[in-house]
Amino acid sequence: MLKNEAKKGAGAPVIKKILITQPRPESDKSPYFELGRKFGVTLDFHPFISLEGILAKDFRKQKIDIAQFSAVIFTSRNAIDHFFRICEEMKVSVSQDTKYFCITEAVALYLQKFILYRKRKVFYGADGTNKSMFDVINKHKENEQFLYPCSENQQDNDIVNWLKSHKCEFATPFMYRTIFNDLKPILGSNEYDIICLFTPSGVKSLLNYEGFKQNGTLIGAFGSNTSKAVEEAGLALDIKAPQPQAPSMVAALEQFLAKKVKGEK
Repeated sequence: MLKNEAKKGAGAPVIKKILITQPRPESDKSPYFELGRKFGVTLDFHPFISLEGILAKDFRKQKIDIAQFSAVIFTSRNAIDHFFRICEEMKVSVSQDTKYFCITEAVALYLQKFILYRKRKVFYGADGTNKSMFDVINKHKENEQFLYPCSENQQDNDIVNWLKSHKCEFATPFMYRTIFNDLKPILGSNEYDIICLFTPSGVKSLLNYEGFKQNGTLIGAFGSNTSKAVEEAGLALDIKAPQPQAPSMVAALEQFLAKKVKGEK
């Protein structure tokens, strides 16, 4: 259940309930819970999508030799998880000279789970946008062969088009697929003032929910690609992250709620 049109015109909205479209944090010390206590808001957690890894035998059908590529582009932690899963299942040894280009610093730091971070060549964009990542890639693209792991049913065409237009040698192997979760259990029985989205696929999942209309519901988006998907869907975007002063969704929400407390627009 989403906010109805009658409430939309009733003055500045009072934020009471926020939906975070990611799994519930395992630790009670999560900054999300601190945010809830600070502003007296309720936060629910419900992923809008699930990811299913493509089996190694199915990956082989793509006839892509991972070892031949000298650089990898990562736009999410999920892509990192499935890249190294496939490498392990196929017993592929990733060269220590491999370069990694990541959409954000947070994604880059996640590589520490799989590699000796300081001994590898890891780069990331300055502000979480494709453009900033392209600026970094452009400085190091000579003689590199790029691998861009992505979902079977979701890839960033901006990245593909940039690689093509800059005459880069690249491949876009599918290593996982996106599945839309059933949203009725969460949206059918709850009313949210803010819904926070984290992937373009999450936006599609919301749009696929039967009878969805934004009405007075505020939308938050993390990542430039997610923000773009929200706006291209014709939805009003109220909260964007990362930003220079808000590197995370928690920080963006905190700034937004603080303004509401002060009565600012």
